[in-house]
Amino acid sequence: MRALAFEAESGPVERRLATGLAKIGLAIKHGAWHEARARGLSPTQAQLLVLLLRGRATLTDLARELGVGVPTASEALRVLADKRLVRKGRSTADGRALAVTLTPAGRREADRLAGWPDFLLDALDALGPPEQEGLLSTVVKLIAAMQERGRIPVARMCVTCRFFRPDVHDDAERPHHCAFVDAAFGDRSLRLDCPDHDPRSDGPDPTHRATALA
Repeated sequence: MRALAFEAESGPVERRLATGLAKIGLAIKHGAWHEARARGLSPTQAQLLVLLLRGRATLTDLARELGVGVPTASEALRVLADKRLVRKGRSTADGRALAVTLTPAGRREADRLAGWPDFLLDALDALGPPEQEGLLSTVVKLIAAMQERGRIPVARMCVTCRFFRPDVHDDAERPHHCAFVDAAFGDRSLRLDCPDHDPRSDGPDPTHRATALA
């Protein structure tokens, strides 16, 4: 009886998972604040530098990736430009769009900011390879579900890319295929932020995702 009462008082598993994820997110947020402030930057400015390092170029893209308004991103870029960490100009693809590039000093700063906090890497190193692979698949599912509900910006993941072919190979270790590089790969190599990502024209395919990540 006591065991059943304890389980009932513990609450639904999904709520406990949400609490745990919130604690991890808070630790990451605090780490990001500390690192940005140590570099004389706001968290938004630091995130913008990292996004530029990863290939984002226009003001609209940057604002969308951060999940903030264009005025907020524009003000952060103004400060970065004053610090001579970025240059602003016009996009070669669309003369109406503002394009942003890193200066050499901005690239060095972005390189320093792009690394994950040691505490997070240490914690992940405590997991074995199968646990890491399972956690990666779970994270991909969570991001895709939140993306479909409009809770986070569109992520450049394998499962939302038109080049992704899930479960087309008999090899249990590498069942998926990337048509962009013409290579087989497994869940352990699923990408969350691929520079070659090309979104599916019809949006994320729930069937593909469920098949690939079940």
